[in-house]
Amino acid sequence: MSSHCVPPAPRPLILRGPRPRLKDAAPCAGPFGAASSPQEPGRARRLVEESAMVYSLQTGIVYGPVRSRRFGRSLGINLSPCARKLCSFDCVYCHYGATDRLTTDLSMLADELPSAELVLDVVEVALRSAEQLEVVTFSGNGEPTLHPEFPAIARGVAELVERWQPEARTVLLSNSSGLSRREVHDALAAIDLPVLKLDAGTRETFQAVNRPARGVRFEEIVDELSTLSRITLQTLLIDGEHGNTSPHELSAYFELVRWIAPVGVQLYSTDRPVAKTATRRVAVERLLEIAAQGQQRAGVPFRVYGV
Repeated sequence: MSSHCVPPAPRPLILRGPRPRLKDAAPCAGPFGAASSPQEPGRARRLVEESAMVYSLQTGIVYGPVRSRRFGRSLGINLSPCARKLCSFDCVYCHYGATDRLTTDLSMLADELPSAELVLDVVEVALRSAEQLEVVTFSGNGEPTLHPEFPAIARGVAELVERWQPEARTVLLSNSSGLSRREVHDALAAIDLPVLKLDAGTRETFQAVNRPARGVRFEEIVDELSTLSRITLQTLLIDGEHGNTSPHELSAYFELVRWIAPVGVQLYSTDRPVAKTATRRVAVERLLEIAAQGQQRAGVPFRVYGV
């Protein structure tokens, strides 16, 4: 581990973590072996092109423990453990490849998702058998808050962690698209460390980089983020086609961070295979420069993660 100073806030850390094994992506299939079909015309070719060499999806409800470069020893919880990617974003940099089912509503797919009861049973077994954990993280193949029973699961997991791993914290990695649902908004109270995505300073860049499902509005996400306290923003910066590091974009982004006023910002770039091959990683040195600018402009701590 090495560190570099970004005055005047605490020194940002450069943390190293393990890289999962690469695997040729298989055609998307449902949990019972039924092949899935693209949600809209014209997506089929892009699904193939953008998933040619990405990481394989998580297939279980829990995975790990793994060594997270941001959080330490982590047990992951995957609320969409099927063989296709279900998400409200189709980010150009996603290491799981193109989103097969781009949606904000998984209620019609409830039969393909594990029930809250099953999730909690599996998590309890994992917590009881695991050596000491630092965090229990909602992450996995897609957006965790899309699960219709996410609020009940979040509260149940918090109780289980308190019982079996009292030294561990619960973490939510979310793309922020579910915050407009009041039940999701309220469920964040059960999460020790909500880490919420903001990759853009403008609507145009949000559309180009995150490629959200129909009905997801950038302005609404920003408004919801601004109503929350004790949240951490996570921002992934990329260069190349649809990059989000231009002076204009960063200036707009810093203003939004200042307005949202999170407890901190986790800044990083991709170090994994990405869905869009024209996407390029931002060097750690450049990330440190941007972090220094952000701390000065937004007045909150920025921490840089890289390899």
